Amino acid sequence: MATVLVIDDSAEMRRMLLRMLDSAGHHPYAAADGVEGVALYSLYRPDLVITDILMPNKEGIETIRELRRISPTVKILAISGSGGYGGPNYLAAARELGADEVLTKPVRAVEFYAVVNRLLGVALATKET
Repeated sequence: MATVLVIDDSAEMRRMLLRMLDSAGHHPYAAADGVEGVALYSLYRPDLVITDILMPNKEGIETIRELRRISPTVKILAISGSGGYGGPNYLAAARELGADEVLTKPVRAVEFYAVVNRLLGVALATKET
């Protein structure tokens, strides 16, 4: 299937997403922050990057912007627990700055699989042309 990179500072969230992706037949890799994530992106060139927004060292918005500079066509899914309820809406900013899709934590499996399948369908179709 597809290669997917998960970038999240929460070990529990990384494990959960890796299990979900693996059970769907994908080849997932994981990074604990944006610095490690960009390095792994350069090494593996995954079809999809799933990134948290609020992380130490290099947060998600900065990571998205750097990934877009490296590869303008990579599919990016941004996830965050901060949905803008009375505070900054990081997911809206992520979408404006290059995320193809956004999801709010906690991630619901049905919605997650639907978004991943949609993004990978586009990414894999683009690779074949």
